Amino acid sequence: MTDSDGDPRRDDAGPTTEFERAAMEKRQGLLSEFLGFLAENKKWWLLPILLAVLLLGALVMLGGTAAGPFIYTLF
Repeated sequence: MTDSDGDPRRDDAGPTTEFERAAMEKRQGLLSEFLGFLAENKKWWLLPILLAVLLLGALVMLGGTAAGPFIYTLF
């Protein structure tokens, strides 16, 4: 099929729409995408909250392991 008949399944053509160009780009990782979200939407105040929740989660997880008695002596 050729370009003249308007078939969107052309083999030789590159991405033509913005959606197709975005689909061809390299995918971002979770952390870089989250940092991009914070920068674009100016939500930097979320970062300390997220870090505090992650730290508390790590303490809870470590509290159930053999490292628990050593963690409890810190408090």
